[in-house]
Amino acid sequence: MEPRPWRERIHDEDALLQQLTGLVTEAADRRAEALLEGVADLGTIADVARDLGLSWNAVDKAIKKYERRKTGGTTTE
Repeated sequence: MEPRPWRERIHDEDALLQQLTGLVTEAADRRAEALLEGVADLGTIADVARDLGLSWNAVDKAIKKYERRKTGGTTTE
């Protein structure tokens, strides 16, 4: 059996990367929605960050990135 041509392998890997990128985006959106629920429950981003053992900046960035994506804004990634 001959190995598949490199062009076919690249096409297949590109398709897989596109699928995985979509899955990562969906997971990030669900995570940000949960973070927003945490803010509604605990009161502030800082409180959520403390509760999860994360930095305030990490929680804030995740929420802002989600909000930009949902409003059609651009992201840097």
